[in-house]
Amino acid sequence: MPELPEVETVRVRLEPVLVGRLLQNVEIFDPRLTRPFDPAGVAAELQGERVAAVDRRGKYLVVRFESGRVLLIHLRMTGSLLHGRLGNGLPVDDPHRRAVVRLDDGSDVVYRDVRRFGTWLLLEPGQLEPYLEPRVGLEPLARGFTITRLAQAFAGRRAPVKAAILDQRRLAGVGNIYADEALWRARIHPQRPAGELGLDEIGALHSGIRRALKAGIERQGATLRDYRTPDGSSGAMQHEFKVYGREGEPCDRCGTPIEKIRAAGRGTWYCPDCQRS
Repeated sequence: MPELPEVETVRVRLEPVLVGRLLQNVEIFDPRLTRPFDPAGVAAELQGERVAAVDRRGKYLVVRFESGRVLLIHLRMTGSLLHGRLGNGLPVDDPHRRAVVRLDDGSDVVYRDVRRFGTWLLLEPGQLEPYLEPRVGLEPLARGFTITRLAQAFAGRRAPVKAAILDQRRLAGVGNIYADEALWRARIHPQRPAGELGLDEIGALHSGIRRALKAGIERQGATLRDYRTPDGSSGAMQHEFKVYGREGEPCDRCGTPIEKIRAAGRGTWYCPDCQRS
């Protein structure tokens, strides 16, 4: 599933080709993409909008229009946005193509999604923040993400720290991959109760989260199966995982074989020596 580094990579790549462009023609082929709203109606509303900015909030891509409207895109498990020209670099017979946006410079933005869990939501002016506020918490790469605020988010929580990190209402954009990578960097066992972490451990985790996410962004995200950047290329973070998916391989720090357990209902990789319970 695309996490913050993957969505940020998509944002950075799309921003220069979208900002200032008019959505000349919009086709939405999958009713699941916009449900409960009619895809033809949403496509008609999008047509003629001009892009003012491309932002990100957690795992959401935020396309802002000059009209004040916003298209909120969530890639979910297998969604991807590709930019080019249909028939000239972008295949015209892709069975997983769910929407096509023709821009006024003649190029296309294609949304493809194998599992069909992704969503497009068109919001009217003033609706974005009320929609996101109950769903998306602290931005871990923002200046306001401090050790104190992370400690406040975890205070009193009995849930495993892995579960606390994955709670999007408290911490935005971190999913299974980067949670494991951050906990390894912080030397914290993923099943430790979040509310029992000391201030030094919270500080280490704060640093670990930032470092893991920044590493992912620098390497254009991680491609395990479906994720692609808008030009169709793969990310490279998967070649530098410290623990994720590396069961039985030696820890880069101490050489102990990486183990896999279940934490927060998710497959979780950690070093049993570096990250003792």
